[in-house]
Amino acid sequence: MLTRPIHQSNGDVSKACIDRSKKLISSGRNIKLTIAYDGTNYHGWQIQPSQPTIQAKINDALTKIIGHPVSVIGAGRTDKGVHATGQVANFVSHTNMSTDIIQRAINANLSDDIVISEVSEVEDSFHARFSATRRCYRYTILNRPYPCPFQRKNTFFISRHICLEQAEMICQTLVGRNNYAAFQKKGSERLNPVCNVFEANLTRTDDLVIFTIQADAFLRGMVRAIIGTILKILQHQNAAKEMERIIANRNRSLAGTSAPAKGLTLTAVKYG
Repeated sequence: MLTRPIHQSNGDVSKACIDRSKKLISSGRNIKLTIAYDGTNYHGWQIQPSQPTIQAKINDALTKIIGHPVSVIGAGRTDKGVHATGQVANFVSHTNMSTDIIQRAINANLSDDIVISEVSEVEDSFHARFSATRRCYRYTILNRPYPCPFQRKNTFFISRHICLEQAEMICQTLVGRNNYAAFQKKGSERLNPVCNVFEANLTRTDDLVIFTIQADAFLRGMVRAIIGTILKILQHQNAAKEMERIIANRNRSLAGTSAPAKGLTLTAVKYG
């Protein structure tokens, strides 16, 4: 999350960030990266002192191959242990290297749990975070009587059977423009906790129960808190009404315990 002085509105801060980016971009090429990573061994996306992060590893690789300090801007700040198949970032550089060469060179200088799947040159106005209109997440649950050693790093194992029909009814209460403070991680209160959720679905493929959600923005810890809440109220006599009550009360203590990070993946960031 972006730290904002209390006297500034969200719009003021966003405009200031974009204005600074434009000044930098006017003197270089604006390069967009699409990134996949296994977040198991990282303390999230954003740079943290003395901790391995995805942003730091990509910055180091780019700085090495391009020859000047580079700081990438990410579309979403995934937490410790969260994965991505469609994270997006951009950076500005004077390099004459082609996008194909940049992609091959970055991947050659990254560990095998971070991969740059696409590199392209974009308009000066493009900003990975502020130009985004939708972010898409997937949460994966292994739902069967016994765990799987090969899926332990990217699924949440639950042996109790999940009733898909009941869970899908709960999901539909999430769709719309609402205040989702009930699902916001404590200590990270955003000034405006209103998000527009476009889709929220839960499906089953064999032993995997997959929750997908798309929204214009997400609060910190929001998806994991939603999953924990669905699991908490699933046996409730009227679970959909209970979810509506939790959302309306805007009280984190009424929602469920956050599901583990390992089941969560940022799958796509959409623009335009």
